[in-house]
Amino acid sequence: MSKTILITGATGQDGSYLAKLMLERGDRVVGGVRRTSSDNTWRLAELGILGDVELIDLDVAEITNVLRMIERTRPDEVYNLAAQSFVRSSFEQPIYTADIDAVGPARILEAIRTVNPAIRFYQASTSEMYGKASESPQFEHTPFHPRSPYAVSKLFAHWITINYRESYGLHACCGILFNHESPLRGREFVTRKITSGLAQVKHGQIKTLAFGNLDAKRDWGFAGDYVDGIRRILQAPKAADYVLATGQAQSVRHFIELAAPHFGLALEWRGNGAHETGVDTKSGRTIIKIDPSHYRPAEVDALVGAPDKAASELGWRAQVMLPELVAIMAEADDRRVRDGKPLN
Repeated sequence: MSKTILITGATGQDGSYLAKLMLERGDRVVGGVRRTSSDNTWRLAELGILGDVELIDLDVAEITNVLRMIERTRPDEVYNLAAQSFVRSSFEQPIYTADIDAVGPARILEAIRTVNPAIRFYQASTSEMYGKASESPQFEHTPFHPRSPYAVSKLFAHWITINYRESYGLHACCGILFNHESPLRGREFVTRKITSGLAQVKHGQIKTLAFGNLDAKRDWGFAGDYVDGIRRILQAPKAADYVLATGQAQSVRHFIELAAPHFGLALEWRGNGAHETGVDTKSGRTIIKIDPSHYRPAEVDALVGAPDKAASELGWRAQVMLPELVAIMAEADDRRVRDGKPLN
């Protein structure tokens, strides 16, 4: 039976992939979008679903707006993917990040409790909540130690979702997603910075790329896989929280090493520390350098998830591993630059 799905942050990477998945399943998809002065629907357009998603003005910072939209659309399921999701920006905008990422989900939960407690709710939690992790890999029960305003805000959202589930009986779930990337990732994130930047280097648009901590390790998967996990989480008979991850972690350095050959570059590392560079041995040009301004005030060195619970209870496993993910992203950005299309 067709359902009405409300997705906040519907024009983002995850929102777009989730909208496509739900439309393919025959559901009505309503996309909540915060009104801005610029059009940010390029991801929906790239997936060919822009005309199929009902876009509405929805700002999780405004409780009356949230209430009205839930009353008007009458969703069966709400997926909260709206967030200020760039960790580095959260250090510069901690109050704004907290209002959107922490209090925003609380507003949605309160609106659901008020309008229709039968609505199922999904909260996008994050591996960044583990931060300075006390064990590796990280499970659902691993203690949290957030290391950024973004992670602290997401931790509040995670626990307020659990609180509404336990206090009011809402079918409210959290997905603790480890890093998930795609050609639709924003360029402010390191993975797209790598693939879009190397494409620009290849085609002579820029000469070098600057990075911070090359040795930070993350568990990287494909966003298209993860939205299937998100959907499965909310369909489970009993509301619960799940880690979604590949179970493998690699460094930023390794991601660059995997990407470089896709752009015809032969990368060699020289020097160390803040003076380390990446040189294309074919041309002799320095294409990678270190910029200490990109370091975080509090670094998260390594995160790797244990998706055992999702595998056993939901039948979910990551399908696309890192080499294939890098190839997908590299091909897309190379094509965009070659064809003169916006990188977005």
